Amino acid sequence: MSQEESTDSNGSGDTKGTSVIVNAIAVLRTFSADEPLLGVTEIANRVGLHKSTVSRILATFEQEHLVERDPETRRFRLGLGLIAIAGPLLAELEERRVAYPVLRELTEQTGETSALMVWNGTESMCVEQIASHHQIKHSTPLGARYQDAMSASVQVFLSTEPAERVRALLRSGAITYPGLDDASLDGYQIKLGDVTRRGWAINYGESSIDEVGVAAPVYDHRGDIVASVLIPAPRFRVSRERLQSLGEACAAAAHRVTTRLGGRPPGNPERAGDSGNS
Repeated sequence: MSQEESTDSNGSGDTKGTSVIVNAIAVLRTFSADEPLLGVTEIANRVGLHKSTVSRILATFEQEHLVERDPETRRFRLGLGLIAIAGPLLAELEERRVAYPVLRELTEQTGETSALMVWNGTESMCVEQIASHHQIKHSTPLGARYQDAMSASVQVFLSTEPAERVRALLRSGAITYPGLDDASLDGYQIKLGDVTRRGWAINYGESSIDEVGVAAPVYDHRGDIVASVLIPAPRFRVSRERLQSLGEACAAAAHRVTTRLGGRPPGNPERAGDSGNS
């Protein structure tokens, strides 16, 4: 039974209304930086709805400028109306405002893209980015979401989660880990322990053979992770020696954002300043 049919069989008007909203959100979530253009059939297959239902949802979104049609392919992309919705949130997101000048300095220092990531419980999401000046670069577009276990920012956020929670996320597929088994679960926990001890996470071509990522945690006044600073870069430009310097620069930038937020790392308050050398 499709999601729509399940909704229609429920006699509760409130439940139907809620399901319509859930379906609409699911349609919006199918768009990504990797796949910005999608057709009705593609979306319907991904969300488990009839094409007619998806068409109605998209027609409403188009009226509100939340999606728009590509004039050549007639496929849909996200519209500028979403900026009007997200704008107030981004403007009030203190971590983003505080991190912006630090990210600019980090990109100038390293020559690579820098980004600020936040965690929604199952995904690492980009809320700010300063692109590299290099012609060949890796970027993290605003709103991009990452669920790959090897993603550096995902490692940072999971490093403070209880082991049981990490295992549940991996086993459920909410966090993706190809070829997952008990041995790799144990190995991943060790990897997260290394992130905590080192002070920053490494993704050296593990998610994508052509890309390297390092990420470091940003803390609030309680010592909880509220964001992470990420540096994505083309792998050909990052030797193992340069990887260390990028990690140290990333950790130092995350420490500056933490300080500007009035935050502190857990345990020794001085630890963040030395984390890249541990």
